[in-house]
Amino acid sequence: MKKIALFFTVASLMYGCGKAPITGRKQLLLFPESTMESMALTEYQTFLTSNKVVSQTTSKDADMVKRVGQRIAAAVTNYMNQQGNGASVSNYKWEFNLVDSKEVNAWCMPGGKVVVYTGLLPVTQNETALAVVMGHEIAHAIAQHGNERMSQQAALQGIQVAGAVALGKNPAAVNLFNQAIGVGGNVGILAFSRTDEMEADHLGIIFMALAGYNPQEAIPFWQRMAAMSANTSKPPEFLSTHPSDERRIQALQGLMPEAMKYYKPVGKS
Repeated sequence: MKKIALFFTVASLMYGCGKAPITGRKQLLLFPESTMESMALTEYQTFLTSNKVVSQTTSKDADMVKRVGQRIAAAVTNYMNQQGNGASVSNYKWEFNLVDSKEVNAWCMPGGKVVVYTGLLPVTQNETALAVVMGHEIAHAIAQHGNERMSQQAALQGIQVAGAVALGKNPAAVNLFNQAIGVGGNVGILAFSRTDEMEADHLGIIFMALAGYNPQEAIPFWQRMAAMSANTSKPPEFLSTHPSDERRIQALQGLMPEAMKYYKPVGKS
C-alpha cells in the first residue's frame, strides 16, 4: 500500500495538473491524451466494421446525428479556443455515426468518436433533445473523464505510466484502456462516477446552448428517460451508470440560468 501511495503522489505531482473546463475541477490525468485518441480511433473503426452503420446519405436520422454533432463540435472548439484551451481539442478528428441497434444508448470516445444507437431516437423525439444527449457524451470526452477514470485506477493498482513508459507499450495500461472503453462487446461503456456524470450534465447543456440548441429541452428529455427506467425491470444502457432520478433533474433546473446565458438561437443576433 505504501508503494501504491508513493506512486500516486509522484504521478500526481508529475502529471496531475488537469482541470475540467468551465467547472475548474482539478483532475488526475496520467495518460497522454494523444495516445488515448489514437487507441480510441483503432477501436472505433473496429466497432463500425462489426456493427450496422446507418448511411448518412439515405437516412434523415443519420444525417441529423451528424448535423447535431458537427454543430456542437464546432461550438465547443470555438469556445475552447476563446478560453485559451484550444490545444486540448486541436487533434480531435470528430466522427458521428448512427448505428442500427435497439439499445437506448450513445457514447463518445477520446478524440471525438461518437456513436448514437437508433434505439435512443424514440426517446429523444426531436433534434434538440438529441443535442442534450450528444452534448452530454461530448462533454465526457472534452473533460477527459475516460483518462481520469483510467488514471485513478492505474494509481490504485500501481500501474507504472510515468517516464518513458507509453500507454500503447504498457500491457497493463493497454488492458486498463480496453476495460475503460468496453472492448469485448460493450464498446464505449465506462462506469463514470456520479461526479463525472453531473459534470457532463453541466457541460453538456452549456455545449448544446453554445451550438444554438435550447438547453431547457434537457428537462423533459431526462423526465422521459426517468419514466422509461421506472417502467422497465432493466434500465436502458444509457442509464446504467447514471440514473435519471429527481435529484438529477433538480440539478439541471438549478444549472439552467447559467446555461441560458450561453444560448443564442441560430439565426438570431
